[in-house]
Amino acid sequence: MSAVSRPVVFETIAEIRDTIAAERRAGRTIALTPTLGALHEGHLSHVRRTAELADIRVVSIFVNPTQFGAGEDLAKYPRDLESDLRLLGPLGVAFVFAPTEAEMYPAGPTETKITAGKIGALYEGAARPGHFDGVLTVVAKLIDIVMPDIVSFGQKDAQQLYLVRRMIDDLNLPVRVEVIDTVREADGLALSSRNRFLDAKERRAARTLSTALEAAAASADRGIDAALAAAQAVFMGEPLVKLDYFKIVQPASFVPVDDNYRGKAMAIVAATLGETRLIDNEQVYLNS
Repeated sequence: MSAVSRPVVFETIAEIRDTIAAERRAGRTIALTPTLGALHEGHLSHVRRTAELADIRVVSIFVNPTQFGAGEDLAKYPRDLESDLRLLGPLGVAFVFAPTEAEMYPAGPTETKITAGKIGALYEGAARPGHFDGVLTVVAKLIDIVMPDIVSFGQKDAQQLYLVRRMIDDLNLPVRVEVIDTVREADGLALSSRNRFLDAKERRAARTLSTALEAAAASADRGIDAALAAAQAVFMGEPLVKLDYFKIVQPASFVPVDDNYRGKAMAIVAATLGETRLIDNEQVYLNS
């Protein structure tokens, strides 16, 4: 598809459904990229990839209140729809679905919701109770509204990706998940809309997350204890980083590996710098 100057923006469910239905009648395939807005190169990598997979691309921009807990940064989460549209237009995105909170939740937060289960209560879920219930519920709503053939999610949010895939499998939703690799700054920091909240010292210290992941991956051939110790040594050298967790989990179940585990695993990390919470992950191979 050729680039357009500005995607068509829909604010109502009825409008986007009618438009997508017409595209389907014309035989076109649909890809959906759900976002909270404040788009950056990580989001744009989704848009470029889905251009190879579907005829029509829809980007949803909705700061979903049900995935933010008490005391979290809902009010200050960056919102700039016009800036987002300027980024999407040259990449040929046809449609943006940018509903209001009242459109998505006309009677307030829904009484019916998707629950993330035991894994949803671990790691990010332990730090942000109810977060993944809110994520899964809004993703289910967006999939039902747009009815895409493909939905894209980023590897950076590894626990979210795991839970979304499980929900799609559990509920037999007729959509394929396309996983988009983490996009990083030149120094290795994973791109995130929250990076803009870091001051200069915090931004330099934030490199610690990816450095610790690299250290764990390099030591994983000596076993889990060596991998965790290597990561811990990195964090001990950076006092600005308040580590929440650093875990190595099984990709198929997202539970922590035990001492006997061998093979492909995933190191996941969350830490706070000032008031900004960052997450990251990297694949590791445990061999001894």
